[in-house]
Amino acid sequence: MQDNTLHTAPDAGSRPDASQVGHIRIEDYDYPLPDERIALHPLAQRDACKLLVADAEGGIADKCFADLPQLVESGTLMVCNETRVINARMEFHKATGGRIEVFLLEPSAPADYVLSFAARRSCIWTCMIGNLKKWKDEQLCKALTVDGRQLTLCARLLPLRDGEAPSATRRVEFSWDDESSTFASIVEVAGNIPIPPYLKRASEASDLEDYQTVYSRVEGSVAAPTAGLHFTPALFDALRAGGVEVRKVTLHVGAGTFQPVKSAEIGAHPMHTETIHVDLDVIKSVIRALEEGRPVMAVGTTSVRTLESLPWLGYLSRTADVADADAMHVTQWMAYDPALRAEATLPLLRQLAARLEEAGLEALTASTAIMIAPGFDWRIVSRMVTNFHQPQSTLLLLVGSFLERLDSQGQPHWRRLYDHALEGGYRFLSYGDACYFTGGRRME
Repeated sequence: MQDNTLHTAPDAGSRPDASQVGHIRIEDYDYPLPDERIALHPLAQRDACKLLVADAEGGIADKCFADLPQLVESGTLMVCNETRVINARMEFHKATGGRIEVFLLEPSAPADYVLSFAARRSCIWTCMIGNLKKWKDEQLCKALTVDGRQLTLCARLLPLRDGEAPSATRRVEFSWDDESSTFASIVEVAGNIPIPPYLKRASEASDLEDYQTVYSRVEGSVAAPTAGLHFTPALFDALRAGGVEVRKVTLHVGAGTFQPVKSAEIGAHPMHTETIHVDLDVIKSVIRALEEGRPVMAVGTTSVRTLESLPWLGYLSRTADVADADAMHVTQWMAYDPALRAEATLPLLRQLAARLEEAGLEALTASTAIMIAPGFDWRIVSRMVTNFHQPQSTLLLLVGSFLERLDSQGQPHWRRLYDHALEGGYRFLSYGDACYFTGGRRME
């Protein structure tokens, strides 16, 4: 099967290192996006949206998302992110009536998502606080009805730890007076779904369903993996019937996905960290696909970030304990290190799988802050489904990187596609239309 894989390890000396990639100007990834082109709601039928298809020769085709099963080659390994968005936006009021917004970011004690959501009586989360200056030492409480029971949820702002700089992000201790209620059940009632800020509207009842993929399962995200919003059970059935292997990973999307690049050059932009969870069987599926020359297709940039982090986690597994999630962390510029990028992909993946088996682990839990920008060596993903992304965003840099080798004209290929979409009436951002990129070239 032809998937445009490069069958030699990359020449470390021929590719830009982190310092060179860091000089990319974010203004070169800008484009005009009128407010009226931002989709405020999804279409009633998930797979009825437009699908812009770009191939290896620079061709562009206008399709419907429901056409995807006819476009994906038999034998393709398709990987989706099964994270589920939580009702992360909570509102409390001071005794004086002042409003305090508490936005859940990630668990702190216990630090494990599963354990934190299963907590009873209390837990601690790192949160983004709205109106932080108005919240002093008082405990904020609100009455809730959870599974038919009355309880009181309280939030207490914890003091800064030694060396911790003041910011709008702080640790908050939550406590409640009903030990039969888990924090997961409380969040479901106490919070609101955190739709993207660029929609500039309040969340609505319809967002509770619309802003979740049909296959979402593992709670933890504060933003949806929006490329997956277009899939339906019938579409999955058609893909599988066509010989597509479907596997799932988890990357809990953080609020950093909306963080704008404020620096003129991307080297000064701190990439956010996100937690990933990948079953050993999925890693083995990736290995088999690469060994057999089958395409690996990522549904969304979160699946991309997860898959393209795996080789580097394999490298870390040489010396780090694979059971230590803190040690298994892919840093922002690791993939651009000339000494590391000469490493071949399959040995790194096989090593990761072997280390997990030796440790008796059926899954890998790790984190990644990987920066994917033009100059990045794509090692696993050669097909991608994604939405249209914000101007001057790290997600647009990722798309520009994937299409870097498809440029056959004087302008970047991503810009040709986005110009085509703007002229063709496509809807943009989270609730908008989708893209299917084929022919990406992998480095082994």
